[in-house]
Amino acid sequence: MITRIVAVAALIPAMVGTASGVASAQAEPKAATAVVTLTYDASQAGQWAAAITQGVQNWNSAVHNVRMQPASSASSANFVYKATSGWPQTTLGPIVPGGSRGQVQLGQEAVNEGYDVTRITAHETGHILGLLDHYSGPCSELMSGHGPGTACLNAKPNAAEAAQVDRNYAGRAAAVRPERQQIVIDIWSPSASTAQH
Repeated sequence: MITRIVAVAALIPAMVGTASGVASAQAEPKAATAVVTLTYDASQAGQWAAAITQGVQNWNSAVHNVRMQPASSASSANFVYKATSGWPQTTLGPIVPGGSRGQVQLGQEAVNEGYDVTRITAHETGHILGLLDHYSGPCSELMSGHGPGTACLNAKPNAAEAAQVDRNYAGRAAAVRPERQQIVIDIWSPSASTAQH
């Protein structure tokens, strides 16, 4: 009888350990990263509408932590697209809901120089998402902007640019308000310089 009790006593921890081992071997569900939704207004963008749609789609297809979609009203937009006669310029992000509102000025002068409207739009949207210019980069880099010249039609971010935007928006649901906003002015002329304010 004592032998049976000892044998059962030895089996109980082994059975409990096996059962708990199975439970701990199952994967714990991971907490989903919250996707930041940015809304934009394009009501002042005129002839840029198709380029905006394509540029936003290119970004939404490349990134995971942020999604852009049209705002339900102009006043509720996190950022606005506006057609202008000057050079493209944009509020440098990352723009977040509840933070300062951003603006993308889609300048006609860049189009007059021969640059592709979808590339301009996607490039300027990259600034809203927190990316800086890299003019010495190849055409495959969207943020190389005017660097590769007017023959470059690439309007899609590369993997490194998309990864940086994902890092910019990882865990970024709350607003981080900068003391002052920085504006990136893309002067797309070989004889002009680029300024940041």
